Amino acid sequence: MKAISALGHDLSSAYDPYDGVGQIDSYFPKASFFVEFERFERHVEKLKRSGNPLDYVSICSPNYFHDSHIRFGLRSNADVICEKPIVLNPWNIDALLDIEKESNNKIYSILQLRLHPSIIALKQNIENGPKDKIYDVDLSYLTSRGNWYYTSWKGDENKSGGIATNIGVHFFDMLSWIFGDLKRNDVHLLSHDRASGFLEFEQARVRWFLSINCDTIPDEIKKTGAMTYRSISVEGEELEFSKGFTDLHTESYKNILEGNGFGISETKKSIEIVHDIRHQTPIGLKGDYHPMAKLPLNPHPFKR
Repeated sequence: MKAISALGHDLSSAYDPYDGVGQIDSYFPKASFFVEFERFERHVEKLKRSGNPLDYVSICSPNYFHDSHIRFGLRSNADVICEKPIVLNPWNIDALLDIEKESNNKIYSILQLRLHPSIIALKQNIENGPKDKIYDVDLSYLTSRGNWYYTSWKGDENKSGGIATNIGVHFFDMLSWIFGDLKRNDVHLLSHDRASGFLEFEQARVRWFLSINCDTIPDEIKKTGAMTYRSISVEGEELEFSKGFTDLHTESYKNILEGNGFGISETKKSIEIVHDIRHQTPIGLKGDYHPMAKLPLNPHPFKR
């Protein structure tokens, strides 16, 4: 809503089964609002037949609804903007590409890390560097989540895709965007609150660690009051990208409205990576694993 408003556009209609969405008053109080999809769909159909159709359908729903909601947007003769992950399975992308072609409308994904100044600078450095160089990269992304997470759809792997999909897909997209095609994908650790593995790209060897458990956040970070820790090091040199996230959604929408957004085909590499991660059997702490993978595991709060 902030991005739409900041760019001078209007939110005509909104659907959310959760009705405590008073924040909409700060942006679009006149928007029609629905808590039942059937009534929302009928309203959108009426707009289309009255000659006042939607231009875009913006999808921020739970991951497992994305495929269906994208189809709805295309059937409504609208272009679609969808949050990450665009779908859960690679074959869903192939089917949506066919429907996109039939509809003459476009599907766009929010890949905001590609717009971050530090990430853009890194990509340029790699492109301007030796073509045969293989870089050593460590990726750590830790973001604290409470027990609510496991009760919600996010804690259900069938609905969210699990840790790697839910919080890691942007980073895997960024890595493949910078370092090329994937050659190897090992998983060392895969649990309810963390995941870790090794990825080999054309130009990088990447050790990665993701976690939603606050106990894994370094003490020096927690002392500052921060509950999120992001770190990317390339050849032992830390990439500073802790700032610059604030307006990336607005920049994403601006690019899309100007016809320069990221199409659905650009998401396939990262969707293949996270799909393969969640369907692997972890090999344990063997080979080149991330140091944080050795941190003590915590029991699932709702499984005894």
